[in-house]
Parts: sequence; structure tokens; C-alpha cells
Amino acid sequence: MRCRLLLTGHNDGFTNMGIDESIMIHVGQGISPPTIRLYGWLPPAVSIGYFQGLEEEVDLDMCKNLETDYLRRITGGGAVFHEKEVTYSISIPEADRLIPDNVLESYKVICGGIIEGLKELGISSKFVPLNDIIVEGKKISGSAQTRRNRTVLQHGTVLIDTDVAKMFSLLIVPSEKLKDKLISDVKERVTSINSVLRREVAFEDVVFALAKGFERSLDIELEEGKLTSNEMKLAQELIRDRYKNPEWNHRR
Repeated sequence: MRCRLLLTGHNDGFTNMGIDESIMIHVGQGISPPTIRLYGWLPPAVSIGYFQGLEEEVDLDMCKNLETDYLRRITGGGAVFHEKEVTYSISIPEADRLIPDNVLESYKVICGGIIEGLKELGISSKFVPLNDIIVEGKKISGSAQTRRNRTVLQHGTVLIDTDVAKMFSLLIVPSEKLKDKLISDVKERVTSINSVLRREVAFEDVVFALAKGFERSLDIELEEGKLTSNEMKLAQELIRDRYKNPEWNHRR
């Protein structure tokens, strides 16, 4: 099976989410082929899950001070700080049967691509339900999924490096005393590619490894392509009407 590979580099969070949703819609309509997209975030951003409340999760003043975007995803899950990472998104019609109907099984199948990609970099990892990938007991990747328009959209992060203190300066924590404990706990539970390999790994090297990992795990052939003009047009509309819209981001 052939899938389109999109390497869109670094974009702001609004653009990243607008592109992901636009691709999902076009794939669901049969206009665009099944697609895997690999990308980064510039400037950094905090994304919250669809069911979360922005003001309850994110320190908006600190985001402005640190020039960090904030926005709501269409997928569930918790608040995520995006900076030194590669994010993947995969949009595949449910009718293709490449992705199982069972949500847990679908996470396992898709996350297999991440596991194989990390293997390309010399890192052994494993899938832990519902949607995490761990290395030596520590989380290195998490994912979120939604199913709309007869299409599975799953996106997730693969951490190249981490700045836990910065992350918790952007998220709402009940007290400074608790913040110190949370920072300590996260450092014990979360790792990154640079930390595991004890060297700095380039964004492009991680992208290449993940592309190879998805090909091998899903038994697909990735063919590099570009966003169509229709996909970009819809993405711009979604950015304007949804992802940059205060009514969307502050809706709960």
C-alpha cells in the first residue's frame, strides 16, 4: 500500500493543527491519499485536549512572556508542551482496514511505527496502553486519536529533548511546593532521544528514522508529496475560524 509522506518542517501550532485537520477531511472525502506527516513547532506551543479548559490548564500570561502559542486540539488527552520534538500525524480512511476498529489495537498498530523508528536510531522501546511508548521504564512518546469523516487521525510526539521546568512554568499547578514535586516526578518518568543516546540528535535524523519505521511497521511504501492547494486553502480557513479563534480555544 502506498501512502503520501509530508515533511512540512517547523510551523506555528495553529498552522500545524489546521493542516492536520485539513488533511483528515480531504482523506475522508477520498480526495487525498492516506497520509503520514512529520513536523515540528516554531515557536513552542502548549496544546490542550478537546475536553479540557484552557484557563484551568495553561498559564496564559507566562505563555505570552515566553512567546509560546496555546491552542485546543480536536483530539483528546491532556495538555502537551511542544518544543524539542518531532510530531507525527497519520490520516487513513477507516475503510482501508490498515487500522483496526478497536481503539486500543489501533494505537498499538500505529505506535509500532514509532517503535521501529526509534530502533533505527538505536533505541529499544515498547508500547504501553493506552497510547504511550516507553524506554527503560520512561515515557518518550505519547499520542492522541480522533475518528471523524470515516477517517482515523492520530498524532503524537517523539521527544528529542525535554525542558521540564519550562513546561511546568507554562502549565497551571496548584502550588509552588507541588510544582517542585511534579518536576521531580516527571524527570523520573519521562525521557528523550538525546537523554537515551547521550548525544544531540538532529530533527532531520529523527524524521528520517520515523519515516523508515512507519514503512516497516505498517508494511507501506511512503512517497514524499506536498500539500495540495485545496488542503492549504481549507487549512487557512480552519486556522482563522478555529485554531486562532478565542471562542474555540476558551470554549470550556
